[in-house]
Amino acid sequence: MIIIDKALEKREKEDNPIRVAIIGAGYMGRGIALQIVRYTVGMRLVAIANRTIAEAKRAYKEAGVETVKSVKSISQAEEAIAGNQYMVTDDALMLCRVKSIDAIIEVTGTIEFGAHVVLKAIENKKHVILMNAELDATIGPILKVYADRAGVVITTSDGDQPGVIMNLYRYVKTIGLKPVLAGNMKGLQDPYRTPKTQQGYADKYKQKPAMVTSFADGTKISMEMAVVANATGFMAGKRGMYGPTCSHVKDSINLFPIDQMLQGGLVDYILCSEPPGGVFILGYNEHPVQQQYLNYYKMGKGPLYVFYNPYHLCHFETPLTVARAVLFHDAAASPLAGPICDVITVAKRELKTGEMIDSIGGFTCYGMIENSGTCQSENLLPMGLSRGCRLVRRVPKDNIITYDDIKMPDNRLCDKLRNEQNKYFFNLLT
Repeated sequence: MIIIDKALEKREKEDNPIRVAIIGAGYMGRGIALQIVRYTVGMRLVAIANRTIAEAKRAYKEAGVETVKSVKSISQAEEAIAGNQYMVTDDALMLCRVKSIDAIIEVTGTIEFGAHVVLKAIENKKHVILMNAELDATIGPILKVYADRAGVVITTSDGDQPGVIMNLYRYVKTIGLKPVLAGNMKGLQDPYRTPKTQQGYADKYKQKPAMVTSFADGTKISMEMAVVANATGFMAGKRGMYGPTCSHVKDSINLFPIDQMLQGGLVDYILCSEPPGGVFILGYNEHPVQQQYLNYYKMGKGPLYVFYNPYHLCHFETPLTVARAVLFHDAAASPLAGPICDVITVAKRELKTGEMIDSIGGFTCYGMIENSGTCQSENLLPMGLSRGCRLVRRVPKDNIITYDDIKMPDNRLCDKLRNEQNKYFFNLLT
């Protein structure tokens, strides 16, 4: 932020704003639109794509933009940008081909459609900012391969918990401590929550019940921590992570196996009352003089130290990620190489032969983090690919679903990319 604000001010003074398009005009997309239009200098939200154009117009209107142009073609889009007009469209893939656009913010929360958008954006040399942990956790490593080949950045967003964790991770590492655990904070974990149980909460905060459910049933945190694992090389200490309960994040130094942390690092979470909704890093330093200083600075006696951020502000920080990617070729969080962790599919209730798995945050399944090697060796079905799969046998409640238990939908890009990812990093095909 210390560098980014001045760099954006410079772009503003030069009348050379970063040109951004948002794909998806839901709850988070509207927040990003508001943040860019009203509060971000040196950046212009030139377009919003949404399958329902009225919702794209709504996003602009809530940001204070009354006049927008509907476009259907690249030439119309380029003309609108040249004339400093805001535009909306229902053709997301077309926007990815508009030369004047520097970056695409993908905020649909979908896997299959999101994969099409990201690939098209990369193909056309656009930097991609993902507010889509589900997509990132499922096929992020192979998308990073495509982005590297094209010379563009693919990254999760600052403000989203993986981005905040990675910023803190880099800080702790830079000041000379060894990060040994990357952690998330939660107030609730109940794998049997459904859209029905979460309807009231969803209505209160004007969100979709499935999205709210994915947080409550543990799927979302598994997706987020898989993204962090792939960005750090840290593993899950056990299937589903440990997830201990404590009253404050400072208690976390005593809650995780030190041997596993020192062997290569862990991703995990805590259920805590204070502070809610933040992230933390456990850093390790055994130098006696540095320990004296850290104790003097009220960090404790060591050798483990807790660094935490008590909040994550999602859409407020997304424009910073755009600037990092476009101006500095820097990612908030992206895979180091191949998958370290995956999110596997678990039956939320008994599932019968012939049943179809519904969406993430639905009634049929919840997601649980697992190390990728185990996922591969046991042929486990990634939660990100589970939607639309049909059961070919009965699966009891809380059982893990494998590829042998289901029939996949036909001709999906996400499955093709997952197979390519398996082949590229594991020399395997599913």
